[in-house]
Amino acid sequence: MEPARKLLQIVRFALLGSILLYVFVGEHVAQKPVVPPDRNIYFAITLVAIINVGMMIALRRLFVRQSETILATQPEDRPALNRWRTGYLIVYALSEAEALFGFVLRILGFTLSQVMPFYVVGFALLLAFGPSTPSSEIG
Repeated sequence: MEPARKLLQIVRFALLGSILLYVFVGEHVAQKPVVPPDRNIYFAITLVAIINVGMMIALRRLFVRQSETILATQPEDRPALNRWRTGYLIVYALSEAEALFGFVLRILGFTLSQVMPFYVVGFALLLAFGPSTPSSEIG
């Protein structure tokens, strides 16, 4: 269990660092657009980002929570451990997608203040969903 948890922590910290890199690169690559960017694109990507967070919460419940319940009583259950690890990787990928939405919008010409919520949400989700160690108190 502990090696899987350590691997997830490494992935999580690498993804947190990549979000900082998106902000840095976005600020150095983005140019002031000749034509203002289409606000409909912003609203469409915002809607996708909101749906993405909902999916992440549902998939976390499906993969992580169910596996934690099993692992609390049977810590050596390989299928449950794999499902737990997969669940966290999905959560991290969807959290990273939030920041990527912001990066794409920045490249399309939106301002930093317009895209910052995407970066912040992605970063906050990665911080909030660190891999927990299942215990017998889960219910």
